[in-house]
Amino acid sequence: MKNQDLRSKSVFYPRRREAGAGSAPKASVTKPKRDDSRTPNRSVTTARHDKPFTETREQAMEILSPAGSPEALRAAVCAGADAVYLGFGQFNARRGAKNFTRDEFAAAVSYCHLRGVKVYLTLNTLCSDREMAQAVDCAVQASQLGADAVLVQDMGLVRSLRQCAPDLPLHASTQMTLHSLDGVKQAAGLGMTRAVLARELSRRDIAYICQRSPIEIEVFVHGALCMCYSGQCFMSSVIGGRSGNRGMCAQPCRLPYGWGDWADGHPLSLKDMSLAGHLKELEELGVASAKIEGRMKRPEYVYIVTRVYADALREGREPTAQELSQLEQAFSRQGFTDGYFVEKKGPDMFGVREEAKNPRELFAQARAAYEKGEGPGVPVKFYAMVRPGEPLQVGVEDSEGRVVTAAGNVPEAARRRAATRAEVEGQLTKTGGTPYRVAEVRSLVQDGLAVPLSALNALRRQVLDGLTAKRTALPQRRHGPYKLGARYENYRGEPDIRVSLRRAGQLTFELTKARPSLITLPAEEIAAHPDDVEAAIRRGVPVAAVLPRICFDRELPGLRRELEACKEAGVTDAYVGNLGHVPLCKELGFTLRGDFGLQVFNSQGVKEYKRLGFQSVTASFELKLAQIRDLAKAVDTEIIAYGRLPLMITENCAVKNQTGKCVCSNVNLLTDRKGVRFPVERAYGCRNEILNANKVFLADKAADWKKAGLRAIRLLFTTENGVECVQVLEAYRGRGNYIPNNFTRGLYYRDVE
Repeated sequence: MKNQDLRSKSVFYPRRREAGAGSAPKASVTKPKRDDSRTPNRSVTTARHDKPFTETREQAMEILSPAGSPEALRAAVCAGADAVYLGFGQFNARRGAKNFTRDEFAAAVSYCHLRGVKVYLTLNTLCSDREMAQAVDCAVQASQLGADAVLVQDMGLVRSLRQCAPDLPLHASTQMTLHSLDGVKQAAGLGMTRAVLARELSRRDIAYICQRSPIEIEVFVHGALCMCYSGQCFMSSVIGGRSGNRGMCAQPCRLPYGWGDWADGHPLSLKDMSLAGHLKELEELGVASAKIEGRMKRPEYVYIVTRVYADALREGREPTAQELSQLEQAFSRQGFTDGYFVEKKGPDMFGVREEAKNPRELFAQARAAYEKGEGPGVPVKFYAMVRPGEPLQVGVEDSEGRVVTAAGNVPEAARRRAATRAEVEGQLTKTGGTPYRVAEVRSLVQDGLAVPLSALNALRRQVLDGLTAKRTALPQRRHGPYKLGARYENYRGEPDIRVSLRRAGQLTFELTKARPSLITLPAEEIAAHPDDVEAAIRRGVPVAAVLPRICFDRELPGLRRELEACKEAGVTDAYVGNLGHVPLCKELGFTLRGDFGLQVFNSQGVKEYKRLGFQSVTASFELKLAQIRDLAKAVDTEIIAYGRLPLMITENCAVKNQTGKCVCSNVNLLTDRKGVRFPVERAYGCRNEILNANKVFLADKAADWKKAGLRAIRLLFTTENGVECVQVLEAYRGRGNYIPNNFTRGLYYRDVE
């Protein structure tokens, strides 16, 4: 039997996506009319055993669930997830999860694809030069095994995967700190097909981006909230040597802190996010994927949360009071928050994990459901033709339009009892023990013919086996070997000394008289004090503008005005710490210099930023000096060699949460449980920047950083006054005896996990 034979008899209905089938919705078409005049003696019926394809609500937003283990993956699929994300190997932001082996990953992809669920590999950590080949190999293997996409953070890895796996879809991880339309467009220009937005965005920010984005948008809807913007947190690595940017965060934000002598509160511990009451709105905004956080959580948690969100979305409603209670029982930190989404920041967003009674009954029910069940099931339509003189024909179609047909023997005339359409359709609906569920059966059964039930059973199994083979077929993609590419000679001259100031008040006559090679100031400070900047430039010291790492689309007009003022003051260079600011700086004609927020961690990353037009980059301060020395420096490279390293940049103002008012001009010190005090300063847009208690100091290690092939070192001044700035500069020139009271070598001499 040929496919067109069935279609010519109007047996097929137009295809439309069944909720939970795991594919993009297809355009609907008008159902063709049947022409019964051609076969007047036939009997044609349509038996509907579930909601038919043509009456199913179209679901535009994907439910994306975490799979930290094979068991959690099964839980997610059985609960109705449209897609899962999981780790394979060591290069992902949850290295503590039970990541999948190669065989487990292959089995996971087959299991998910059969059930209409997509599989995304998380490869969203920073990779060193020595790790890059292994990370690329991991992604290539995943691609060969059928992964639907890979989530990435590292720009060097993005570059390498474009070369080694050009057909593999890439998603920009939230670790890339994308929070503006220009940032999303930059990701699209890099070849990304989806961008995961920062959790801090509000409904109006998300709407603005979704309406104009050239690629899919994914947002987090449930799970843990970090105090710091993802991809910009250095607290765990600087304090404890465990980098959140490399999947080993020790979660220092969950520890006690205070504003006096005692750590008597939890001002950095946010409640878990829950947007369970905003599903319809998110879908209407154009969000492509609703992401649930929790690869470190138990399978029962994954099942419960996924089931609540999947059921509500599929049924076109918000979760019920009972379902919301189940979410809270599964895991919460004194409840949930939607503060960022509804633009209600403040103390109410904070909470800690309390000792609570284990919801044994709820977890037991969840465990029983995913251990024994198959979840929603893959909806299929069966077709059958029983006509004299022609082979018995059976066909099956899934909601993505895959069709498998099979033919049996020619039915004989009935001697005792003729087959009825009810018997034929009844046999086709027996899909127990398979992941399939019958949504519809259409049959053409002419009278007086005998059809053995065993023949129908055999044809049903045959077409389902064929459909399974089609659904689990591996994609045909191009793959190539990883190549290091061009090497670049290290700069052999004496590194320049650049000075980075936070306030215009630090830009003294004495500092310009000391003639650093370059002075940087925040763009808003330059715009507010143009005369001071112009005076420095007249004295022969160039000044560069530093752009904020975080700037929402609604803040962009103000930043543009500040940068225009910088141009008028004679500033020609701009330090960029977020991809979203590249278009604006190029438009205004600034020379691009990469700041530490870009997370330059390997040679391929340096090359990629060169391709994007950067004249210089700042190497990550999570690298050792030996690793920085070995970077292929395609553009001028510098490091932060002095200062209080930024540990966090936060959307929530911890100072205002404590005092109830804005007192950023005061000295604000956050005290940890050991009595160590961390300065908290204002960042652009009334955000917070938490600085390290101790200053990086390498003036007495000049022999080491001078061997690293650097074009420059940068002295990062934050809390220092004008006199201290000059003293430090002189110390790095080998003059004077300045040494900070409390200092650290940073991470330049120790390995970071």
